[in-house]
Amino acid sequence: MLQPPAVLAATVRPLPAPSAAEREEEIVRAGFNPFKIDARKVSVDLLSDSGTGALSSAQQAAAQQADESYAGGASWYRFHDSVRDLVPYRNILPVHQGRAAERVLFGALLGPGKISVSNTHFDTTRANAEMVGAEARDLPCAAGIDVDGDEPFKGDIDLDALERTLSGPDGHRVGLVLLTITNNGLGGQPVSLANIAAAGEIARRHGVPFFLDAARFAENAWLITRREPGYADWSPREVARREFELADGCLISLKKDGLGHAGGVLAMRDDALADRCKPLVIAGEGYLTYGGMSGRDLEVVAQGLREVTDPGHLAGRERDAALLAELAHQAGVRTVRPSGMHAIYLDAGRLLAHLPPERFPGHALACELYRRGGIRAAELGSLYLGELDEQLRLRTPAPFELVRLAIPRRSYDETHLRYVGAVLDDIAKEPEQVPGYRLTHAPPLLRHFECRLEYA
Repeated sequence: MLQPPAVLAATVRPLPAPSAAEREEEIVRAGFNPFKIDARKVSVDLLSDSGTGALSSAQQAAAQQADESYAGGASWYRFHDSVRDLVPYRNILPVHQGRAAERVLFGALLGPGKISVSNTHFDTTRANAEMVGAEARDLPCAAGIDVDGDEPFKGDIDLDALERTLSGPDGHRVGLVLLTITNNGLGGQPVSLANIAAAGEIARRHGVPFFLDAARFAENAWLITRREPGYADWSPREVARREFELADGCLISLKKDGLGHAGGVLAMRDDALADRCKPLVIAGEGYLTYGGMSGRDLEVVAQGLREVTDPGHLAGRERDAALLAELAHQAGVRTVRPSGMHAIYLDAGRLLAHLPPERFPGHALACELYRRGGIRAAELGSLYLGELDEQLRLRTPAPFELVRLAIPRRSYDETHLRYVGAVLDDIAKEPEQVPGYRLTHAPPLLRHFECRLEYA
């Protein structure tokens, strides 16, 4: 049965439409790095789903009652109550965004010689682990490595590998098991409740803290109701609560499923662990009742956490991702299957088969999307994951050459997505015309944010 749209957009602004010559000039100026492109020269920005495009009227109304008190403001209590309606943990620590929560948690649990185990660490998560001297070890399930497979929960952690790791010679070094829902680094794929429960049981049996990296907890919950047997009659909010019940704690970027412009939260059951984290929050973020967030942002995300589990909102997110994937397929561009919700992942390695990994085909496709249509996107391939030698040449390629088209919340409608599809179709008509690239500058850590390249 046809359903009406879930929301009415209430914010309108013109989108830039730079000419082809202006786009070429801009991407050269940016060193062929999409992160360096001036947003005022981007027509459709699919670089990230971090940060919500338009707030709801209820969020804007909530912002008007913001209490900017340094300690114990009314906005803090409303934020606390909203978080506690989802999570069963006593200790709730606000921070300015998700990566700050990573830094605080890893500072308390990890250090030189320690290991963080995950289904897949994303870029800043891995960097925060490595910056305290720890190893970030990924244990994705076998299905997650098959980009063409239609298994419903390809974001799961490999439970056998997790058991072997914790019971093996490195088990005493594991300081944390961190399960990312959904699995952003592996195609935005969801994690099943069965996998969350089993991973938590293994971790607790070995005395290792088990946390969720839950930036997209509501989208993961929605896909559980759609794909996991036994949960079709559960509401997304009921499933979300169950996700958190199965863990010892969580860290959340509230710029995603908090529907906010800023904010994050670190929450946990263990009082002793919380006592180790609190000084790191105060020293690096702010006092414990604001954590680097303004009263306005506390109010906005408090309301956003109530709205994000609305089935209409989540169904719309799923439809947008499915439409964009279908448009890519119509253009002849393969994507990681099945579609997730916050992004689709283009298989650039297959489309640009004329480019070897050392010419960074994923990055080449991301650059071409901007050059052809002013579309900004992020590479998840050998530029991001490959190993380089001292001359910045690729030594070990990534297993896949992907481009992530992230779909920001409450930002674009069907006409924008169809425009992206049309640009992809134009590129796919003559893919051999897309040039490759070589690195001219790359920092040793998080290089994709600050690197520069040139045509190869």
